[in-house]
Amino acid sequence: MRLRDVVADDVDAYVRMRCDPVMMAGLGGPLPREGMADKVRRDARDAAADVAWIKMIVPDPAAPEVVAGSVTIWSHGSGDGPVAEIGWMVLPEFQGRSLGKRATRVLLERARDEDRWGVVHAFPATGNGASNGICRSLGFRFVAEREVTFAGRVLRSNHWAIDPRTDLTPG
Repeated sequence: MRLRDVVADDVDAYVRMRCDPVMMAGLGGPLPREGMADKVRRDARDAAADVAWIKMIVPDPAAPEVVAGSVTIWSHGSGDGPVAEIGWMVLPEFQGRSLGKRATRVLLERARDEDRWGVVHAFPATGNGASNGICRSLGFRFVAEREVTFAGRVLRSNHWAIDPRTDLTPG
């Protein structure tokens, strides 16, 4: 497995992840296809500018055109100031292979090694057993259940936090 920056040509992967009812079941349902190309262009620009780490998961480096999902760390405002957040998505045909966990670990190791982002937060849906399991297994600490807004939708999520410099479990 390897990670690479998102590029403008990743529209199909974004549509498969974000516009699919199964993929988006825990995130309030599928997003509309309209505007997805613009979203990918903005994300590719942010990744190239190193404003956010927006990575595509390539399961087999020998087949770089095949994308299994994405993992992202970005910063956004909150009532308590800026927050670094991590999120991941793995397409159904690639689930169950530990790709999400491995990709998340790689990005958290990079955050630790570059001493960037500080404490990183994750907000998987309360019913998303796989994503909550990734948090537990990597050393995130459970903070609380809370409501979060994603794509204009209010969702019930588990709030997890990790300081990659001190909390990341050994690989």
